[in-house]
Formats: sequence, C-alpha cells, structure tokens
Amino acid sequence: MRAFRLAYDGSGYRGFQRQPHGETIENELFAALDELGVGFEGGSPVGYAAAGRTDAGVSARAQTVAFEPPAWLTPRALNSELPGAIRAWASTDVDPGFHATHDATERVYTYFLHAPAVDDDDAREACRRLSVEADFHNFTPDDEGTERAVSVSLRRNGPFLRLECRAGGFARQLVRRLVTVVEAVARGARDPSFIPRALGSEPLSGPDGIAPAAPGPLVLFDVSYRGVTFEIDADALSSARGVFRARRRERLAAARVAGSLVPDEEP
Repeated sequence: MRAFRLAYDGSGYRGFQRQPHGETIENELFAALDELGVGFEGGSPVGYAAAGRTDAGVSARAQTVAFEPPAWLTPRALNSELPGAIRAWASTDVDPGFHATHDATERVYTYFLHAPAVDDDDAREACRRLSVEADFHNFTPDDEGTERAVSVSLRRNGPFLRLECRAGGFARQLVRRLVTVVEAVARGARDPSFIPRALGSEPLSGPDGIAPAAPGPLVLFDVSYRGVTFEIDADALSSARGVFRARRRERLAAARVAGSLVPDEEP
C-alpha cells in the first residue's frame, strides 16, 4: 500500500468525489491510474481511500489518497497521466491496513477571506468562540457526525484574513459556514453573542440561518497521520510549482483586466 499527496486547483471541477457525469478530481485520478495499469476492484483502485471529499471549486495542497500501486509508480509517473491542474508531489509506503480517511488524525483547511476593511479583533473574538468541542448542527446540512472539536484561528495578510480551521474531521460545509460567521462578526453584521446561539440545540432557519461562504478561496491545506512521513519527489514538486505559479499569473492578469473594466478606475 502506498499513499500519495495531491495538490489541485479545484476551480474547474465539480468537487473531489467521483460522479457519473461531470468532471471531478477523482474521475481524473481514476482515469490516470487506469492508463498506468493500476489494478481496480469494484470500480476503484485496490485498497483505495482518500482523506476527504472537497466540494466543487475547493482546492487542495495535501489531499491524500492511498491504494495498491505497481512498485514503479512514483508521483512523477502519476503526473504523466494527470491533467496539469492536478499534481502528485510526495508519497510513502504505508501498512496494508492503512485507510486514508479513517486514519487521519487532523485535517487543516485554510480560507483566504478578502476583507480589507473589517475589525480584526472582532474576527479573532469570533474565532475564539468557535474554537470549541460542540454540536455544529447549525453549520452543516448533515444530520449525523455534527459533534466536532474545532480550532479556528486567523492572521492578517494584506487585504486578506487567512483563516485556519483544524479538526479531526469536518462535516459538510462546516468550514465555509464557520467563515461566514467570522466574516459577519468582523463586518458588524452579527454580534459575537450570536455564536453561542448558533452552537446551541435550537435549529436556526430563515434570516438566522448560516449560509456557506464561497468555495473558491478554500484549500485543504494539510492532513496528518500518526507515524507517517511523506517523501517529496523533487521533480514532481518542481512540476507542481511551475504549474500553479503559471495559474497564479493567469489569475493576476484576469484580476487586472476585471479592474480595468470599471470606467472610473485606472487600469
């Protein structure tokens, strides 16, 4: 059994999990593995599991997948069949019983919130109040698995607040709804006293409901496993850096173009 680290730009995909119709990260991964001659069983690579199922538009730096590969399959070899938006960059041998989902001890998500004119102290207070072990049923559409121990922190990075959310696991949309609450408090649209109510037993609905923040700024930043150390493939990492730096330049150019379209703003 071998585990691989994947980085991907999720902006052009309908999420990670395989779907019968529509492009997903897992569809692309399975197609690449099939081309490389990896054995399949029941429609998936033998022993396959993934650390998480990111939503449509969400990206990753350290998505982790594990399966039974040929001995020669390296991250660089895997990249030879993957599209440029998906890059393997590290791998390691793991025990035969390793499960990329269930064996993860911590997952870290990072959200890049564009918030140049908010109260950072209020945002930090919201993070403090949300860093609890509680039932987050008002922060997810899930009916089960809503009790989580979550840590939320932030730091200012120019016009962005970089929010970091840590937990052993996250219910669906939990991170994005945490971001919604932090932003609302930081902008003065919600009082910090709303948070204990949101964490209470009563369901919220209507104008009190918590909608998920946009998926684009969210990144699955890290996944930890006890006793597992990944070996970086230098060539694969160099390839990943080149691909994503080029995409960054394209996005910066697109942002400049969008700014130039406003008549009263200089290009």
